[in-house]
Amino acid sequence: MARRLRPVGMDFIEDAPVRLVFAARTAAPPEAVYQALAEEVGDWPRWFGAVTLARPTHGGAGREIRLRGGVRFRETVMAADPEQRYAYRVDETNAPGVRALLEEWRLTPAGSGTQVRWTFAADGPTPFRLALTAARPGLGRSFRTAVRTLDGRLTARRAAGQ
Repeated sequence: MARRLRPVGMDFIEDAPVRLVFAARTAAPPEAVYQALAEEVGDWPRWFGAVTLARPTHGGAGREIRLRGGVRFRETVMAADPEQRYAYRVDETNAPGVRALLEEWRLTPAGSGTQVRWTFAADGPTPFRLALTAARPGLGRSFRTAVRTLDGRLTARRAAGQ
């Protein structure tokens, strides 16, 4: 059954008890990466292997996400700054232990490509915090693979003239 999480603001990105930050570079420019993140939400399962369903809700102000293993999220988009930042807060989930969760994707120009930084900010009881910290290597791998796959899709799209 879904549980409501504590609503947090954007300051939670800096203040969360657990902050996992990952970075990767793409050959794609920030506008293409932002479009894939924020405007083509339904395509996330095509490039982010952990995601099995992604769809915008409330006219794009929210998202519904499902992950492998059956975890579900209902989210509110907290920041949608074209070519710079896309962030969302989890409002409801069936994942155990989590009390608050906010994710932010920061995009910075890097030559002709983009530096992508993903911050996973969370709160929960001590066992949850320890488990999340232990999951850091797997989350990092998942992120890097997703960004590589996304970059391949965006490069192919550019080559096809789209």
